[in-house]
Amino acid sequence: MATLEFFSTFTEQLTKKLTFPLPGESAHQVMQASSRLRLTFKPNARTRKSAILILFYPHKNEIYFPLILRPAYDGVHSGQVAFPGGRYELTDKDLVQTALREAQEEIGLRLNDVKILGCLTELFIPASNFYVLPVIAAMPYRPDYYPDPREVEEIFEIKLEDISDSDIIGSSDIQVRGEQVHAPHYMVQGYKIWGATAMMISELLTVLNAPGAEPEN
Repeated sequence: MATLEFFSTFTEQLTKKLTFPLPGESAHQVMQASSRLRLTFKPNARTRKSAILILFYPHKNEIYFPLILRPAYDGVHSGQVAFPGGRYELTDKDLVQTALREAQEEIGLRLNDVKILGCLTELFIPASNFYVLPVIAAMPYRPDYYPDPREVEEIFEIKLEDISDSDIIGSSDIQVRGEQVHAPHYMVQGYKIWGATAMMISELLTVLNAPGAEPEN
């Protein structure tokens, strides 16, 4: 059972592991959907930068992080489960600030006690032509949420222990802009987590399960 002391140990170990060489594509491929677009569409001059926030916190003697359900809209990520985040703005100092600003705007996260632990591997998303940087952070208590209804349909509090259960992994055919895509997914709280979000979770879990090796010079 997690205690505040355990949570502190967890964040210290994760911070250290994020300084090691990251698994990147090898972890992403485990949860990568089959798509002709992914094979043919490459980064170009119009590719934009974005960032998401993976925020860990203790709650009810467990470790949690939030995911959001995007509202239905005329866009590629309509109705999908995702991490809070969005595109880089010129007023952002860097992509870490992008992730924090977007989390503040989308779920009302108060940033006072948020501590940045590190980042995962930047991931290219062909469907929206974005590079997205997963930023990992922690806070020592459960945050209050104030979702922006224009961008967030629902907030899910995901228990780390539950997302680590291999029994929740499945796959299914999904229609994306007229293309049938076969996608691995995590089934959580009645929703399928697939695509880039699932690929980021796969890398996160690979990092968490890695032995405590020494970082490369």
